[in-house]
Amino acid sequence: MRPDLVAKYRHQRVPRYTSYPASPHFTDAVTVDTYRNWLRETDPGSSLSLYLHLPFCKSMCWYCGCHTMVVRHEDPIWSYLAALSTELRSVAALLPDGPIVRHVHFGGGTPTLLPVQGFRALMAELRTRFRIAPDAEIAIEIDPRTLTADMVEALGDVGVTRASLGVQSFDPDVQAAINRIQPFGMTENAVTSLRAAGIQGINLDLIYGLPRQTVASCVETVRQAISLNPDRLSIFGYAHMPGFKAHQGRIDPETLPDADERVAQLRAMEMAVMALGYVRIGMDHFARPDDAIAIAAEQGTLRRNFQGYTTDESDMLLAFGASAIGKLPQGYVANILALPAYLKAIEADGLATARGYRMSLDDKLRATVIEALMCRFDVDLAKVAAAFDTPHEAIMPDARALADLAGDGVAHLQGTRLVVPDAARPLVRSVAALFDRHLDPEGGRHSKAI
Repeated sequence: MRPDLVAKYRHQRVPRYTSYPASPHFTDAVTVDTYRNWLRETDPGSSLSLYLHLPFCKSMCWYCGCHTMVVRHEDPIWSYLAALSTELRSVAALLPDGPIVRHVHFGGGTPTLLPVQGFRALMAELRTRFRIAPDAEIAIEIDPRTLTADMVEALGDVGVTRASLGVQSFDPDVQAAINRIQPFGMTENAVTSLRAAGIQGINLDLIYGLPRQTVASCVETVRQAISLNPDRLSIFGYAHMPGFKAHQGRIDPETLPDADERVAQLRAMEMAVMALGYVRIGMDHFARPDDAIAIAAEQGTLRRNFQGYTTDESDMLLAFGASAIGKLPQGYVANILALPAYLKAIEADGLATARGYRMSLDDKLRATVIEALMCRFDVDLAKVAAAFDTPHEAIMPDARALADLAGDGVAHLQGTRLVVPDAARPLVRSVAALFDRHLDPEGGRHSKAI
């Protein structure tokens, strides 16, 4: 990326657009009763995706932006599993007969930190309460540092098909700076054991922009990661926001790379991954050309949700657990964030909705445009507007803002077709922001564009 663009956009803050509107714009106008009504209105022919949030870790990684907590013993986990079971029963009881689950995702935190018996019981509960398709994708996020042989066996037994392993960096200096010591051999052993258990879908998650990170160490991390032959990789930029995540304050900001270095790290990692045979998927994912997500990207069916880029085309995302966010045709629902309050709400009511967002037709139209940009970097505004029986003039971006981006070579409007050039892909969120009616110009609650 040109140095002048780095200088211009380095301080802009924009959402990651895993949803539109972004979660800071949710309100308490969406209540537990709202969620109940939305669930009752579900089309029996719908397809479902389930997300279960397990907010527990053995230690806190200082870069982490997730809603999680450190636990020293199993009692809090068992209490949480009991509440999760109640929430699953409550939601299932409100749905009509018929919807089929196509995707299940366990996120965290560290889902594999659960007691093995508890995880097996949770999966059995899911199969009892919901119609899970025989070919459903069942994915789980894994911290290799705490993965046990018993848990690997359980993952294989209950039908997990995909595992996402957190790596971030294999550089020992970087690992020390983020409080996550994870030697390459530990990750290698985890991948080997998962494949032996029949889990063939392997994702590795990498991060650039971490403290003490260099272009050379980023490229070496890519080389080591590819040696494990993963199906997919993600390369995310670290967002340093200690005002929102206090533990990030343990990272010395003087050790963080500046915007120019971050761009150099990203470009070097992208080039290294693609030189080894992977194709770019959206903004920050990579996959083997024959992988399902690469095929979806090629065919124009790639989607984006709270877990990032996905092949999931389900009509609804039902989310369970503290801080979990779901998506229904009517809008978004978000659970209570604080664990004690979540447990109390579930005990009292069976559900724990704290806030959400009821989407208007205009919101749905803009969400479709933003998702197309994030997934394909190309959208025909007239075609999208026509699908919503709306004149395309209603969603044309501000002319001055668009001209500014066009002048920078970040976006081009050809008739009603808006295109983000390959060289400008790292700034696609800035282009998507053209259509965001809710965006605060200050953008203080979002990560930097670069």
